Amino acid sequence: MSKTIAIVGGGPAGLSAAELLSAAGHAVTVYDAMPTLGRKFLLAGKSGLNITHAEPYDVFRSRFGASNERLRAALDAFTPEDIRQWAAGLGTETFVGSSGRVFPTVMKASPLLRAWVARLTAQGVVFRMRHRWTGFTGKALVLETPDGPLTVEADAVLLGLGGASWPRLGSDGGWVKILRDKGTAVHPFRPANCGFDCDWSATFRDRFAGTPLKSVALTSAAGRFQGEFVISRHGIEGSLVYAHSAALRDAIEADGKAILTADLAPGRSEERLARDLSRQNAKASFSTRLRKAAGLDGVKAALLREVLPGVARLSPEKLATAIKALQLMLLRPRPIAEAISSAGGIAWEEIDADFSLHRLPGVFAAGEMLNWEAPTGGYLLTACMATGRAAARGMLRTLE
Repeated sequence: MSKTIAIVGGGPAGLSAAELLSAAGHAVTVYDAMPTLGRKFLLAGKSGLNITHAEPYDVFRSRFGASNERLRAALDAFTPEDIRQWAAGLGTETFVGSSGRVFPTVMKASPLLRAWVARLTAQGVVFRMRHRWTGFTGKALVLETPDGPLTVEADAVLLGLGGASWPRLGSDGGWVKILRDKGTAVHPFRPANCGFDCDWSATFRDRFAGTPLKSVALTSAAGRFQGEFVISRHGIEGSLVYAHSAALRDAIEADGKAILTADLAPGRSEERLARDLSRQNAKASFSTRLRKAAGLDGVKAALLREVLPGVARLSPEKLATAIKALQLMLLRPRPIAEAISSAGGIAWEEIDADFSLHRLPGVFAAGEMLNWEAPTGGYLLTACMATGRAAARGMLRTLE
């Protein structure tokens, strides 16, 4: 028999659950505080929506750190290949980029979201926008609406309210107090996939803010990765930095600072650099010697001078070492409001295998509300959708 289901949050997790539940014949209503659905999803797609990753699946499912095992069943049931087939079913073909990331061929999120919402509407899903969840009265939901307070009773509830990054798009973490007041443990939110502050000089900051450093390698406790990052007015940011952000954030929390080691010439060995530098004309300028021997100029040469003010006086051997292992001192992560995603959320011990909350029978949770994090590269979106679908399957079992 058809049951009444309330989904709070119109992002990928909530919409994924709505898709399965409505297809099973249940009456599904999605409530969202914002004027439109999927606002963070749309922002992510402005520069090309990265929906998943094409690396081998055994590698893919290892990208979620301490939450690998808790997410495994959900990901096994909705793999990267499944998400590509799902997108194709909505008329959006995808391709694999040179980095292994998967994008829609149209490189936009809006056509996919429109087709998704149209399918959900055809399946009977009802959307109620500008409906902000404020808590419970008994087992019923209480929502603020343009027409005043609203109480909603449902046979089952799914919470898909997101984490705490980009709060202007709707994920403001306002639900944390509600669940904590009900006895549910929630880990504090922390920035993930974020930039970091450095103590740049005014001259370096004003000249190079917004400039990318290409073909570099960065090393931290997370490992060594090659790519590019960007000098910002506050410090550093970009995809290569985000790959290290969890390790760097944790180091700062433990020690008050973190060191990120930069290889400015990953295609050349330290021995070759030392040899080529020693062969330069001693009367030539330092900039000329760097350019001819190491291929460094512009922002790379400036960063070397910024971090090591006396670098021009180093011997060829020590200069080669500096180029291959330039230590960048990081002071703090950028605020969580600027982060691509967040770490923290509902503790896993509060969630059963069906993604239901132990302390709130009939209430389920999915997406970034849960205590997991992942790097950029399609992992975040895939896991949000996978947990939404896993919670929907749990609800279906409960409603049988």
